Amino acid sequence: MNIDKCYFRHIPSEDKIDITFLLKVKETIRQFNLNRNSSEVVQNLCSRIGVNVQKAVNKKLKKKDSKEDISIEVQIFNNNGDVVTDTYTCIELFQLPGPMKMKISDHLYDIVFNSPWVQNFNLPKSILVGFPVYPEHLESNYMDMELSDFNWYRGKVINEKGNSIIDSHVKWDFIKKSFNYTPVSKDIGMKLKLECIPKNSLMSGPSVEVISKHFVQAGPGPCPFELRHFFTKDRLEDKSFRCVTYNILADLYCDSDYTRTVLHPYCPSYALEIDYRKQLILKELTGYNADIICLQEVDNKIFDYSLSCVLQMDGFKGLFYKKGKSVAEGLACFYRENRFRCLGDDQILLSTAVQTESYLQHIWDAVQNNDELKKRLLDRSTVASATFLQSCDNENEIIIVGNTHLYFHPDADHIRLIQGGIIIYWLKNIQYKLKAQYPDKRISMIVCGDFNSDPLSGIYKLYTTGYAPSTLPDWKSNTEQAITGLSLEQPILLGSACGTPQYTNFTAGFAECLDYIYYDINNLEVEQVVPFPSVEELNAHIALPSIVFPSDHIAVVSDLKFK
Repeated sequence: MNIDKCYFRHIPSEDKIDITFLLKVKETIRQFNLNRNSSEVVQNLCSRIGVNVQKAVNKKLKKKDSKEDISIEVQIFNNNGDVVTDTYTCIELFQLPGPMKMKISDHLYDIVFNSPWVQNFNLPKSILVGFPVYPEHLESNYMDMELSDFNWYRGKVINEKGNSIIDSHVKWDFIKKSFNYTPVSKDIGMKLKLECIPKNSLMSGPSVEVISKHFVQAGPGPCPFELRHFFTKDRLEDKSFRCVTYNILADLYCDSDYTRTVLHPYCPSYALEIDYRKQLILKELTGYNADIICLQEVDNKIFDYSLSCVLQMDGFKGLFYKKGKSVAEGLACFYRENRFRCLGDDQILLSTAVQTESYLQHIWDAVQNNDELKKRLLDRSTVASATFLQSCDNENEIIIVGNTHLYFHPDADHIRLIQGGIIIYWLKNIQYKLKAQYPDKRISMIVCGDFNSDPLSGIYKLYTTGYAPSTLPDWKSNTEQAITGLSLEQPILLGSACGTPQYTNFTAGFAECLDYIYYDINNLEVEQVVPFPSVEELNAHIALPSIVFPSDHIAVVSDLKFK
């Protein structure tokens, strides 16, 4: 690292200044980090820097049994070589024209303001041959990801002390310069190192390195989703777009003794860990070359630190919609930015909306007098999202992309039908408002999600025929909460883009078609349905999830086209 620079950063939206500089203290390079109030005067700043450097120098001298004590003088010079007046505040330094320098004792440092900066990133714990590895938890300031350099190295550990691995323990060989790297068989048993050099259009920042905590391991071999990728090799254009909906199985429902011993005892415990599964999920999603991706059971940390980072580099913008207030998972909608422009979005908590929205009054009237039914309906944290996308290739076309994950319980067909009704009425209301806002545009709708409802359910009838009569058996799926006299109607004729496949959810205890991409058949048509895995593939490891299937659900993928 260059030791002739110090970095001053004004943290966006915070009243703080970060100062970082490197100094050679008796032949040892030390990095100093200070965080100061932006209103602090330069005199105090220089004094604080001097005190920190002096402590480091004195500590180094004492190790050599030296009684020498020194005093560190710190000064800041403007572009004319004059000392900056002590009364200047830290934030006022940022308004001064550069270049500027800082003098510590007799050494001059160039001051760099708001340099591209990496605050944090790491590599996944599970690194598998054949599965791309990406930087995770990447947090930065003033950094343009596409302009920055990412350099990959492989190395064999020659001297490991405990869990700490440093460069001197490994002989590193350069692999490639790329945002991601897919390990090959000769990497097995090796460590990976990633160097990031943050850049923007104006300058480069200090490089940061991270070494993998674990060795590269053999992968599970070919996964069934890779066969599906043969149908999605090419990206679509013009009036066609590819849509994916996928329940990726949240970690909070997967990482427990009950899951490992009761729900999915057939799946090796390592394959249930999110660090393993997310490698499969990311490879699967990127291989579909989709334009719109709707996900359910998305852990908010996985969205922030893995999905968003990786899919952003693949051209996507993502939006996250948390499920209620107390659940750390929710919905995500990603759209390819060169295909669609986001006009806005909305989210609904169904248990609140049914009590407050006038267009849902007839539903509320039918349930509010049944205390047990009302309690069960209102206890749900179910949400739905709507993302409004305008086609970049066909600017006359706007799509409302709905996404949801409905209540799962076996005796709750009536709850799910109410939830499905709330969502479609809500989306229709959004469509009505958008038509008023964009009278010259055609506004279509797709509704994606895990509906926990098979093709014989009332929801499927409501969406595909426009009508769910009061005589449906769904209303009496729980006799104590039976609903009478309620029928639902909606005017948007929807079709299931992938029909009714035999399975979209496949576990040892239950298997059914539960996931759908509903589409507006008046304005859209289906061009391709990406084939589903065969029953033999699903049974190969007893059920899902498995070492080759990262979720208990199967991604639903279809190519649609504006009529």
